[in-house]
Amino acid sequence: MILDIARLLFFPALMAFAAASDMFTMKISNRLSIALVAGFVVLAFADGMAAMTILGHVGAAALVLLVTVFCFSRGWMGGGDAKMASAVALWFGFEHLLEFLLWASLLGGVLTLLLLQFRRWPLPLMLTGRAWVERLHRKGGGVPYGIALAASALLIYGDTGWVRSVGPALNLLR
Repeated sequence: MILDIARLLFFPALMAFAAASDMFTMKISNRLSIALVAGFVVLAFADGMAAMTILGHVGAAALVLLVTVFCFSRGWMGGGDAKMASAVALWFGFEHLLEFLLWASLLGGVLTLLLLQFRRWPLPLMLTGRAWVERLHRKGGGVPYGIALAASALLIYGDTGWVRSVGPALNLLR
């Protein structure tokens, strides 16, 4: 039961925190990525995930880390975004990786276009003085891509084995 609650709440809670953190501070803490990795390890072993399956998940994370570190080195994305994307890939493995990356690209593009449009308009008077809004409004400012990464991860999470395995346990409670 506790394991089921952890499967249902841990990952989504961290995604919500990551999105909010990136929106308000334009930073994603290393602690968040470490918590995602640690949570995966604990739940994978508690679930009895096969070693080869774990290696597949690690391979997906390593591939994403390789690509995102390259993107970070070119200034195309932030370091927190790169680490977060890799930690999310660890949870999804190759089974859901392409879907995650597709959604992240689409939602990230929409977020970027909306921010660019927002930056073209004058900031409403009621929003001035709020540092996080002014940071988002600043021309040439960054994009809090962690919002798109978190939203994409949450869109897919319900279709993963992490959540599907809870279904039979919930039926027992009825």
